[in-house]
Amino acid sequence: MSRRAPRTRAAFVALAAATLLAGCTQDATPSTPGPAPSAAAPLPAGAPTPQGMLLTADFGGDTVTFVDPERGAVASVPVGRAPYALAVGADGLAWVATAEDVAVVDTRARVRVARIPYRTATGPVTDGEYRGGGMGIALSPDGARAYVGVNVPGTTGVLEVLDTATREVTAVVPVGRRPFDVDVSRDGAEVYVTGHDSFDVTVVAAGPLSTRRIEVAPYGTEAGLGSWLKPHYTAVRPSDGKLLLPFEGERLAVVDPRTGRTTVEPMTADTHQHGAALTADGRLLVVGTGAVRPGGGRGPSLTVRSPDGTERVHPLEGPHEDVAVSRDGRTAYVTGGHSRDGYWNGITVVDLDTGATRRLPAGTRPLGIAVL
Repeated sequence: MSRRAPRTRAAFVALAAATLLAGCTQDATPSTPGPAPSAAAPLPAGAPTPQGMLLTADFGGDTVTFVDPERGAVASVPVGRAPYALAVGADGLAWVATAEDVAVVDTRARVRVARIPYRTATGPVTDGEYRGGGMGIALSPDGARAYVGVNVPGTTGVLEVLDTATREVTAVVPVGRRPFDVDVSRDGAEVYVTGHDSFDVTVVAAGPLSTRRIEVAPYGTEAGLGSWLKPHYTAVRPSDGKLLLPFEGERLAVVDPRTGRTTVEPMTADTHQHGAALTADGRLLVVGTGAVRPGGGRGPSLTVRSPDGTERVHPLEGPHEDVAVSRDGRTAYVTGGHSRDGYWNGITVVDLDTGATRRLPAGTRPLGIAVL
């Protein structure tokens, strides 16, 4: 398989200057037309939500959408403007980070049961990638706390800690700029906040809420806010607790949160990368969104990386953003509501055994996704 020359710092400083402060393109518009609206029959009101249903955060609307993995969208629930990500607990409650607040949805009954305002002022409620409000969100292993990364336009972000029993914000912790992703260690002792525009992961001790900053910049930081080479999403490796951050289908930053040390492993997809998830057997799934400029890399894809570092790269049609894995670990669900150069209103279903793909209609510009 042919490979172009690896990206250099100087080349991307020049690219950043040409694109001003793009980071990821300012205006996302639909790319190729997505699938037609779902013909699936809606779930009857009052009927319980079947296990294995998908739930998406509809960044282009104000809803979360329930998606049958065989038939497409079957129900939606209003949650607030521009929902970005969501986390679902064992009790069936989904915690949804929107531009306005954190919405709580009973996924079994398909109703919104609460909206929890942020303690942090984020400016006017707007849409788009640079909007203020919640971005990454995660739950503690015991479900007692929700952690949401809140973007504050023009400055550093915060992590807001919610008590899930009282449904109130109990603490606010400074973190990096534009907290794309929030993850929690397996034992719940630490929270990891990925700062897209500050090239870092903030490690937050869950008890005292003390913080440590780890710079994660395998290409350097010279281009600053205009760089394309920033961290996006993080996966926490269960075997050793290390953080996995993919960059450009070329480099995987492996961060030890205890020491702050980063090692870099090669990747092969040669594409700008966003969402990441792990299967139960340790495979890393990474969403490739496509080249950042014509001729600057390969198209959209899903990388399946085994624990030994070998990779299979499955091409995808059109931009995508995030990924979730079926309970049996054989199927990946990749959202089409990309935040950069376009999007489509659906999900690509990828058979991880064969690489076969099919497309499902979903909500409006779906970003975050969970398997119920």
